[in-house]
Amino acid sequence: MNKIVMGVMMISLFSCATGKPAIADSKKLYEVLTEQTYGGAAIRFYEILSEPNEIKMIQKDENLKNSIKPTDLQNSNFVILNMGQKTSGGYSINVESVVETPTQIIIKVKEMAPEPGGMVTQALTNPFCVVKINSKKEIIFLSSPEKVIQD
Repeated sequence: MNKIVMGVMMISLFSCATGKPAIADSKKLYEVLTEQTYGGAAIRFYEILSEPNEIKMIQKDENLKNSIKPTDLQNSNFVILNMGQKTSGGYSINVESVVETPTQIIIKVKEMAPEPGGMVTQALTNPFCVVKINSKKEIIFLSSPEKVIQD
């Protein structure tokens, strides 16, 4: 009787499998490691970190040091999206989409501003975002035209 019950359980378990290995689902094209309002640079820029000495620089950051594995140095690029200094809160910068082509990675950047007349903190902010791209292909940046903020 136990053998029959075990057999039915085994058949049930195997029949629920998707047929795809779990490893294939775990490799995302990109991962946002941090997105913050304070701590970025005073100027607006997008930077690609691909060399081990550049990546080691961000590993010193307390918020990022546990997010970067030694294998990432060979397999990934890192991107810093920096919005520059803003005169109030309510600004943010992040990734709208990432698309992989045969030769490139295209990152569409989304910059957000507070609503006109909206309540915001009255402080200098420096929004930034750090993204891990699980590829060593060339990276191209696009900005959402309706969202780009020019000071």
